[in-house]
Formats: sequence, structure tokens, C-alpha cells
Amino acid sequence: QVQLVESGGGLVQPGGSLRLSCAASGSNFGRYVMGWYRQAPGKQRDLVAYIFNSGPTNYADFVKGRFTISRDNALNTVYLQMNSLKPEDTAIYYCNAKMGPVDYWGQGTQVTVSS
Repeated sequence: QVQLVESGGGLVQPGGSLRLSCAASGSNFGRYVMGWYRQAPGKQRDLVAYIFNSGPTNYADFVKGRFTISRDNALNTVYLQMNSLKPEDTAIYYCNAKMGPVDYWGQGTQVTVSS
């Protein structure tokens, strides 16, 4: 069992930056593929980025070059550094932990990009 708690969301102006954190409790954090998803009002939940336990990453086209996912297995934490934020990045951001058929989700953190 893994519990995920996101933090770091908030209100930021266009062009600004935020760093989201996701702290995981439970064992075997290093074995999980960790990801960030987002869901805007009235829209489906979309994958933003994910990172394997050994470090390789993958990003959605709409964040490539602006967002960076990283993880610290010693701290059981995954991060999402978001730069050059746009109004269309406004959404609830969710942390995900996946190992095989098993999926865990955090409660989400709101990111609002507005002037």
C-alpha cells in the first residue's frame, strides 16, 4: 500500500514557475514508476510526465522543454518543476505510482496560471 501526498500548487502568473512535490509513504518506492497527471475542469485526466526508478523519463508534448520530472528515492519523493507556465496549464495535478497492474493516486494539488 502506498499513500501519496502532493504539495506545491498555487496561483502563479503566466511565465512563472512552480515546483510540485509528491511524498510517498509505504515500502518499495524505488520499484514504482512515478508520474504526474493533470485534469482541467470538464476535461479528461492527461499524463504529464513519468519517471522510471532508474531515471529515464517521458513527457507529454505539451510540456516538453518546460517541465522536468525528477525523483529522490532516498526521500520517497517525486518532483515536477514547471517553468514558463501558461494559462492552459491550469489544472489539478495528481501524483501517480504504478507497479504492474497496481495504481495509486494522490488527492491532487491545484495549479492556477493567471494574471
